[in-house]
Amino acid sequence: MNSEPHGHTLDIDSIGESIPLLEAMRSARSIRRLDSRPVPQALIRKICEAGTFAPSGGNRQPWIFVAVTEESSRHWIAERYRNEFREYIAPAKLAAQSSDYPQVKRRNMHAAIHLAEYMHEVPVLLFVAGWTRRGEPQTQSLFPCIQNILLACRAVGLGSSLTMLHRHFQREVDERLGLSVDTPSCAMLPIGWPLGKFGQPPRRSVDSCLFFERYTGPELTRKQRT
Repeated sequence: MNSEPHGHTLDIDSIGESIPLLEAMRSARSIRRLDSRPVPQALIRKICEAGTFAPSGGNRQPWIFVAVTEESSRHWIAERYRNEFREYIAPAKLAAQSSDYPQVKRRNMHAAIHLAEYMHEVPVLLFVAGWTRRGEPQTQSLFPCIQNILLACRAVGLGSSLTMLHRHFQREVDERLGLSVDTPSCAMLPIGWPLGKFGQPPRRSVDSCLFFERYTGPELTRKQRT
């Protein structure tokens, strides 16, 4: 058992074990508004363990997890993240000044801005890294692992999202985390108790992108692909 703030007690062994897999997949939307309450280390271990059951080439299991929970380190990462984020989000903020800017994109932008502004308060910044093979990162194995972790967060009631913006200052952050050029970080997952609700994100129908034997849909323009 682990105590969670506000008097609740978590049964780490049983939490998340009963949610149906497909329900978790459909409702595991990115949650970027997170409470600052701490997350028990045992629960962090549980979601990372879920990641280790992902497939990997040759069953090499190259993943490494570094969970940053210490306040000064979170502030250090958040400061650098915000510096990069301001430049990253500028084109979207400019486009959002148009009245016909899609509301879904507008909500996503505001959520991303909120995460950047309050990154230092997020209780867990989980970095997923992995050793290289023949000099190349094994991202083909790390992303299935990351998806498992995101689904495990949904199952146990934690909000999470995937960001790779830290790679703009990757060498600096990797050195702080004890990672070398042979074990580079791939992604960062801000994790905490959600301030919003889980729910099904907007998705186009699978019938618009499922084909049998051969793709027969329209050729996508560059604008549609980005």
